[in-house]
Formats: sequence, structure tokens, C-alpha cells
Amino acid sequence: MSKRNLTFVCQNCGAASARWVGKCEACGEWNTLVEEGDGTGIAGKMPGRTPRKGRRFALEALTGESNDAPRMPSGMSELDRVTGGGFVRGSVLLLGGDPGIGKSTLLIQAASALGKLGHRAVYISGEEAVAQVRLRAERLGLAKAPVELAAETSVEDIIATLSEGPPPRLVIIDSIQTMWTDAVEAAPGTVTQVRGSAQALIRFAKRSGAAVILVGHVTKDGQIAGPRVVEHMVDAVLSFEGEGSHQFRILRAVKNRFGPTDEIGVFEMTGLGLREVHNPSELFLSERDLGSPGTAVFAGIEGTRPVLVEIQALVAPSTLGTPRRAVVGWEGSRLSMVLAVLQAHCGINLGGHDVYLNVAGGLRIAEPGADLAAAAALVSSLANSPLPADAVYFGEVSLSGAVRPVVQSAARLKEAQKLGFARAVVPEAVRSEAADPALTLEGVGSLVSLIAEIAAKGEKRGGNGRKSGPQDG
Repeated sequence: MSKRNLTFVCQNCGAASARWVGKCEACGEWNTLVEEGDGTGIAGKMPGRTPRKGRRFALEALTGESNDAPRMPSGMSELDRVTGGGFVRGSVLLLGGDPGIGKSTLLIQAASALGKLGHRAVYISGEEAVAQVRLRAERLGLAKAPVELAAETSVEDIIATLSEGPPPRLVIIDSIQTMWTDAVEAAPGTVTQVRGSAQALIRFAKRSGAAVILVGHVTKDGQIAGPRVVEHMVDAVLSFEGEGSHQFRILRAVKNRFGPTDEIGVFEMTGLGLREVHNPSELFLSERDLGSPGTAVFAGIEGTRPVLVEIQALVAPSTLGTPRRAVVGWEGSRLSMVLAVLQAHCGINLGGHDVYLNVAGGLRIAEPGADLAAAAALVSSLANSPLPADAVYFGEVSLSGAVRPVVQSAARLKEAQKLGFARAVVPEAVRSEAADPALTLEGVGSLVSLIAEIAAKGEKRGGNGRKSGPQDG
């Protein structure tokens, strides 16, 4: 009798080990190794099956004609923006997001829009019954959309069903963690099953030309659950983000073999589902505080789209030995850098103050162009000096205190002028760029001059603006 080989697979990263250990040597997680037998269908050899002899295939030269991949518009412009112009036939997308963020709502709307264009769209749910999916469609007003539904978890049965009749153009699998395949000897939801099921669905997509969307659960730290190799196997990885307290939802492309990875799609969650937001700047600024200290409008760029958003800052005296630094929507390391520049070059010491910074609307900013707006908001709160309501700010602050230019300044200025702003506080190098005469450009060469101007206005107001002057730190 042949000895059965055992392998211990980490359920967090997919690393395999010949023996059980308490801590995974690859990712460092504890108690994640699960015993699995041979015959996984991925690396192991199936019992009683002889290995197949390989076949020869033709090799082609690097030079030659290359046609763009045929795309299929989804009927949702914001979704097409993120995917690069629509779904590529035969591609596989992995969509991740927090529970309840609206992944299923987004996909049922995309399937309905594609079905109304005459394409065959199939929605396979492994978590909900068909009646539950129908109830969601009725609530969204999509009950009459030509979408085929099924509640199934067997990958072999799904592929056999989809292979009959006309090939589908869009297949939605909700979710990949609930799928299982007979080729793998493991429990559903394990790393080996997720990897094997994804591999089978990817082969079906490449063979049939259907665009397949896999829904993936996320862990507590926001990473897509399951083996990281699945993210390498698929063609695109999309992330659906948002805050529960806000109605905005942001769709980002983390990986995209057929398009850009810096575009975002903005949606608003309503009672009738997700509504596309074609002008996110107007939505993010719809409830901003006019005339309040500590608020500045930042003109940012997300991909090719200019986005104006309000940055809110609060500086308050601290009773703690170590003051608090809280940031929402921005990098904490950049806030620490801006505070250090304010102290070293502008004479503003915030060592005895708690500092809170928030990007309104639930948007996350990663570019350094928000340094100038964040610094202006911080000093405005400390000096109790409101910034002009008709001004926007953008610019990168260097460690020497100089304000450096950022990319796509013309697009930022155009968006600000379109929304009715009259002034733009920009790096000195941007003043030479042609802009609309209705928009006044105020060049800033160093952070000291801007801080001195804000502090001076705070002193004129009286109050406690005097303590924020550049000489009082």
C-alpha cells in the first residue's frame, strides 16, 4: 500500500510545508497551516493517473502585428473608466471590498446594463439563493433585465452549464471563496480550493471568450482573502472602497493588464442602488464648511480626473505628555513631515497640541500635492484664521520648506475655474502656465510666506491668532 503524502498549506498566503509548525515561515501568521493530502490538482499528482506527455507548440517572433484587445462596454461609464474602456473578452477580474460595501449591487447593475445591450450575462451566487438575488434586483428596479441567475458552488457544474447554448459575454461568480472543484481534495474556502477553482474558471474564460468577474472577500486589514497567487493569475484586481458613514463609493484598479491602474470610478449609494457620479468634485464640496478655520480646498488628480476635495484640520492644546496625531484619508507619515517643516522653517511648534486631519467625503489621497493644502489648513486652525472660501491649494512641500510644482497643474486649475473658484494658491513655477483670466494665480515659493500671511490675518481677528505667528513657535 502506497504511503499517502501530506502537505500543510498556509491558509493566509498559500505557502506549503512538509510538516506542521505553529507559525508560517512565509507570512509570519500563527496557526494557519492546515493538513492537505496529495492530489491537489495544482502541484500534486492525482492517484491512479499517469502524467500526460507534453505537446509541441509553435513559437512566434517578437515583431509582428498586435491588435488591441476587443472590448465590450459595460453600459456604466464609471466602471468602463476603471477597467480601461470596458471588459476585455476572455479576461478575468477579481473584485474585493468590505462586507456590505455594495459589491453585489454594483455587479448586478453591471450585468443588467450589459444584458440590456443584447449580451448574455450570467450571475452565479454561491452565498445567496436565487430568490434573494431577485429581491435585490426588484429593489433596484432591475427585475425585467435579461440576466440569468443560478445558485451553485460546484465549478464543474457551472462550467458545464455555461458551455451549453450561446457563449456568455459576462459571468459573475459571487464569491470565489464559496466555490469548490472535484480536482482538489480540500474543504471549500481553503487556499487550495480557492486556487483550484480560480484556475478552472480562468481556463474557461480564455477558452470561451467570456469576461469573468470573481468576487473576493477581504480580511480585517483590507487584503483580499485567500492565496496571493490568485491576484497574479487574474488580469485585473479591482477594489471597492467607501466609509459606512458616507454615501460615496470609490472603485479603484489595483492591477490591470489591459488598462491604467490610476483611474477611479465614483458612485453614490442611494435607495435605488449605486448612482454614477460624473462630477465628483461638486459632490465632495457640496457640504463644505464656508468661513470656518481649518478648512482648505485641495485640487487633486486621480488618474486623469481632477478632483477637488476639502481638507479639514483641527489643532487643539493637549493635556497629554505625548500629543495625539490622527489622520483620516491621508498618509500619517506626510503629516509628520509637514509638521516638522512647519516647526523647523516656519517657527510653528505644535509639540503641545493635538493635531487631527481629515479628508472630507471618505476619499483617500496618496499624492504629495496635498502638502500645501494640509499646511494651510493646520495653520488656519491654529491661528483661528479662516482661509478664503474661493481659493484652492495644491503643491508639494519639500524638507527645505520650498513649494515644488506637481503634475497636471492645468487640469487642476481648469476644474477649479469650472466650479466657480476665483483664486488658486499654487507653486511659483505654475504661475507661468496659461490659465483662464477669471482665475487668479497666487504663486508661493516657500511655505514661510504663506504661513506668515495666514498668521497675520489671525492676529487681525484678535482671538488666539497671535500665538501662531512664525516667530512665536
